[in-house]
Amino acid sequence: MGAPLKDARKAIILIHGRGAPAEDIMSLAGYFDDGETYFVAPEATQFTWYPKSFLMPEEQNQPWLGSAINVLSSLITEIEEIIPFQNIYIMGFSQGACLSAEVTSRSARKYGGIAVFTGGLIGSEINESKYNGNFNGTKVYISNGDNDPHIPLQRTEETAKIMTSMGAEVLKELFPGRPHTINLVEIEKVKQWFFG
Repeated sequence: MGAPLKDARKAIILIHGRGAPAEDIMSLAGYFDDGETYFVAPEATQFTWYPKSFLMPEEQNQPWLGSAINVLSSLITEIEEIIPFQNIYIMGFSQGACLSAEVTSRSARKYGGIAVFTGGLIGSEINESKYNGNFNGTKVYISNGDNDPHIPLQRTEETAKIMTSMGAEVLKELFPGRPHTINLVEIEKVKQWFFG
């Protein structure tokens, strides 16, 4: 599914959640495949990007968190040699959503779009000094349930606020009673908003 990197006009990087293989999040590709998009989904060792909650002090998730950040950052750089940043899209769920928000905010620039499906910036408290650059109008979609067991709504809201302050155009959606998953409403909203 999707185009080879050398032939693609845009790229979508898909980042899986804790305990799920890469093929799980790669199933999203079917909703976005237009024949001109390169899809890639890196897979974490033992399907976990970092061992503890994203709300723990960052040092308690090291060295795994640092490694995960490097994996995603390197992948973005690799793709950027072929496809410009403004045509690179990053989508993650849960632990993968947290990683997506964290990596893009540490070096903000104009991406095609960033979908944070139930996630937020990483750390026991948000340290804004880690985040640099400007999203220059990048569309950022952030979603959550009203009582998600893993991602507190407050952290999602704080993340939306910080990414907005860094120049992102943020669309935040709340789904009352939604379980810890990505639903079709979210997928369709991102598809429509990012790709029209």
